[in-house]
Amino acid sequence: MSRRNVFAGNTMFEGFGLNVLSNDSLERIHNATLEVLWHVGIKIQSEAAIEIYDAGGCTVDKKNQKVFIPPHVVEDCIRSAPSTVLLAGRDPKNDIVLDGSRVNFCNFSKGVNVIDPFTGKLRISTLQDEANVAILVDYLDQYDLLDVAVEARDVDIETANLKCYEAMVSNSTKHSTQSPHSFAEAQALIDMATAVAGGKDKLRERPITSSTVCPTSPLSIAPETCEPIITYAKNRVPLTVLSMAMAGGTSPVTLAGTLVVHNAEVLSGIVLAQLTNKGTPNMYGSSTTIMDLRLAAATIGCPELGMLSAAVSKMAQFYNIPSYVAGT
Repeated sequence: MSRRNVFAGNTMFEGFGLNVLSNDSLERIHNATLEVLWHVGIKIQSEAAIEIYDAGGCTVDKKNQKVFIPPHVVEDCIRSAPSTVLLAGRDPKNDIVLDGSRVNFCNFSKGVNVIDPFTGKLRISTLQDEANVAILVDYLDQYDLLDVAVEARDVDIETANLKCYEAMVSNSTKHSTQSPHSFAEAQALIDMATAVAGGKDKLRERPITSSTVCPTSPLSIAPETCEPIITYAKNRVPLTVLSMAMAGGTSPVTLAGTLVVHNAEVLSGIVLAQLTNKGTPNMYGSSTTIMDLRLAAATIGCPELGMLSAAVSKMAQFYNIPSYVAGT
């Protein structure tokens, strides 16, 4: 039986919720985003993606790699994204269903250093660390799915993502996410998951893996993001488009302005997925925060990250698309 966690932020006052944006505010953010997507546009650094946008009714400037997305295309793609997404576990008891305002939890991702639990010393992260985290997440009931915890910096970078998935799926029966960077890598990860699931139809019926990809702020999507979006959409495997904008650095210093840029980046990725294959399961992602102006670094534990994540969750509910946001 699929796991369905408690509701949060529901008008029936079950659970705990934070209402950070009014309905009027959501409409204003949405309308501002439509204006940005149509009049400012998104820089798309992939010829294959530009062709898909062009065929889908967008205006493209191939010379300058700019795509201008009409409001009706954006809203049609929002409507075509499923409101409920199954993230299946290798063991069906660990299936989770993303819908409405249910809340699930996963580990944070993509660490590059760890404090060794035996020596207490800081060192680079390894493939064995990936396997160890998978075992831990599989054991702890508080975690619902397994994200790529660390980079395997002790193996060849060309095969690191594939080896990480092997370590994760071999040591956990929960749903796992991946972060491929090319057509070939994305397809290889899907092929690996297909073998584990027992075939393409089985994987589509019970997707035991998904992908997380990130636009490049401000308002740009690189080939290593476009190509996995296209590949996962063609295979109808769930994917998250997750912006990592930094207020005061790669996006406006105001949180409202950053939310508009963030929204434009995520929606442009979702549009690419839906134009590739209507009905592709999408999640609306965020690791957007503020920049520490003294260090020129992203601040993960700041109050503003929590505020932005709460606002992003409301935007995703406004669009009726499941969200995936960073915690503080």
